[in-house]
Amino acid sequence: MARDDATRWMWLEASATLARAERLQCQFFQISPSRTHVVAWEPPADVLESRDFLHVILAMPGVAPEAINVALDGNRLTIVGDRVLPDELNGTVIHRLELPYGRFERTITLPGGKYANARCVNEHGCLIVTLNKIN
Repeated sequence: MARDDATRWMWLEASATLARAERLQCQFFQISPSRTHVVAWEPPADVLESRDFLHVILAMPGVAPEAINVALDGNRLTIVGDRVLPDELNGTVIHRLELPYGRFERTITLPGGKYANARCVNEHGCLIVTLNKIN
């Protein structure tokens, strides 16, 4: 096989693999009705620690603040909510759906220590949870 043919074959195979992965994603990633208790997705999270605080940042674009519940139980922080498709988009044809919709839940085991006073702020599509560290 000539080098040009091998390169072309490699790119065709890579493109086909990506197309298969996208089809699989569409099969398993479907909009979940908001009234169910089925968890459809988990928001990605960052955990950052300073001297006095622990900050947990979760990416939740388009999630209404009133649709989020935060609970602290010992060293476990649980965030539960719902990201719904806006009413004006119901009945539309979906050509690409990469942002997750439906019920989400994320439980994060916090670093060793004790925490209190969870304060939540929505900023730029992220939920920022700040916890006081108790010495």
